Amino acid sequence: MRYPIITLTVLVFVGVITALVAGAENTGRWAATIYVAAFISWTLVRMVRDVLRGHVGLDILALVAMIATLAVGEYVASLIIVLMLSGGEALEDFAGRRAKRDLSALLDRSPRTAHVLEWADADAGEAIRDVPVDEVKIGDVLLIRPSEIVPVDGSLLTETGSFDESSLTGESMPVTREMGGEVLSGAINGSRAVRIRAVRTSEDSQYQQIVALVRAAEDSHAPVVRLADRFAIPFTAVSLVLAGTAWALSSDPTRFAEVLVLATPCPLLIAAPVAFLGGLSRAAKAGVIMKGGAVIEQIARVRSAAFDKTGTLTQGRPRLIKVRPAEGFDADELLMLAASAEEYSSHVLADGIRRAAEDRGLALRTASAAREEATNGVVATIDGRTVTVGKPAYVIAIAPDTPRAALDVGEAAAYVAVDGRFAGVLVLADDARPEAASVVSWLRSHGIERIIMLTGDVRSTAESVGHRIGVDDIHAELLPPEKVRLAQDLQPRPVMMIGDGVNDAPVLAAADIGVAMGAKGATAAGDAADIVILVDSLSKVVDAVSIGRHTLRVALTAIWIGIGLSLALMIVAMTGIIPAVAGAVTQELVDLATILYALRALRGPRDLA
Repeated sequence: MRYPIITLTVLVFVGVITALVAGAENTGRWAATIYVAAFISWTLVRMVRDVLRGHVGLDILALVAMIATLAVGEYVASLIIVLMLSGGEALEDFAGRRAKRDLSALLDRSPRTAHVLEWADADAGEAIRDVPVDEVKIGDVLLIRPSEIVPVDGSLLTETGSFDESSLTGESMPVTREMGGEVLSGAINGSRAVRIRAVRTSEDSQYQQIVALVRAAEDSHAPVVRLADRFAIPFTAVSLVLAGTAWALSSDPTRFAEVLVLATPCPLLIAAPVAFLGGLSRAAKAGVIMKGGAVIEQIARVRSAAFDKTGTLTQGRPRLIKVRPAEGFDADELLMLAASAEEYSSHVLADGIRRAAEDRGLALRTASAAREEATNGVVATIDGRTVTVGKPAYVIAIAPDTPRAALDVGEAAAYVAVDGRFAGVLVLADDARPEAASVVSWLRSHGIERIIMLTGDVRSTAESVGHRIGVDDIHAELLPPEKVRLAQDLQPRPVMMIGDGVNDAPVLAAADIGVAMGAKGATAAGDAADIVILVDSLSKVVDAVSIGRHTLRVALTAIWIGIGLSLALMIVAMTGIIPAVAGAVTQELVDLATILYALRALRGPRDLA
């Protein structure tokens, strides 16, 4: 039995009504009194536990209402209050399932098994073994049947494959992958069976990272408690004052009960949680995972925004456009040494250098030793030579003969030194995202008072990108601690920081709201952030702010609708024209109205695509 208290309350209610109809009023009164008294005792125990945990709940109103109705002989009304409170659990469950349907859909789609291909023998050939997805190891060959969900991130072994990645990227059209291309977990295979080689375990794969974020969002109820507590004490005090005043003016204790039955707190206890779940669900549908309702409150009130540059305001896929070797080095040698060293770097420029070397067919060397200096560069020992690749200031400290390279607007440079001698410069270009300017403009026109750029890149490159997209407050050539300090000191608050790289994790954690561009895979930034954007588009920052503001507005409106109707009805009840039973039933309708309104959070703001 899912809701035993509701079932028991209904049975008692039917029994009491039957006794009244049969003329056995005393039997009905005693049955109702004993049952409601037991329910009051149970509620009192729960309330005391909440108070000991530091949470002043709203159950005191319902508790006083039940005691008052019993004291004045309105035992049918007291049963209706019990039914309303116990039925609130079922109503909250229903509304909650409706509100978080998109979150639940992501969890329900999570793949649970994988078909591992193993070589049996020469006669039998390959054998298929179904294993739990958590047992898949890197290097396992998996069979993905038509319309199945890819269980782990892998590399395609079949010549081509078509996959629906809409749940990961928001792209509605199927995408085609060629042999060797990456296939993300959570994608749905097309009409042909394909094979992939696992490149990550289930725990580290894209879809499982999303599922972990969703579970964290579902389990967070902090803002709901804060919102309810914010109104609990004033609403309780006003309700008791109105009920006491009605009793004093009328000299009739029944009036106290008649007023108080209209003060039950379901709009606060249920409507606010439903609205926040609806907001979380709507955000997930838009490709934005918010880690709990507390984030919704914060982003709804954001007043400052700080952006990283590379991979956030820019596309994050820099391409090599020039190789400028120093005397004694040729272009291919310089690129080969730099790319070999950058094999040990996580910086986005390193990826562009490695891709350029691969495109030229250069064979990379394995380093005998390597280390990365966060945001500065990488040092590797290759074929007995010490190769340093990084920012100009970092390389100049190692090779004092390093000159500053002349760069055009939008270009970035990786400086290279070999054995303490300047070896050359690799020039790359990383174009600004096409939507970056419109996102900055929208934020500025919607109450974001200050927008800045925090980047480790050189000032000339940062300023060229910033000026093109409308950001004039630029802080460049920063180390991670400097980013954190600037984010902590930024005014006005709350501050939203948007970034994507591993080096952004500290500043994302330090900001009031950290937003990670996580579409290209799980990173430390995603772990540190409060919001993870699953779609590779900066415009989702606008969606996140819009959904946050809409959700908070719906939650507060639902609360005020409930409080306003309850107060108006209590004032009317002070005249004595609303009997206790009618008041209890009317309050049920108020509760239903506020909860239905709270479900509007699912729709999201009107301008959301």
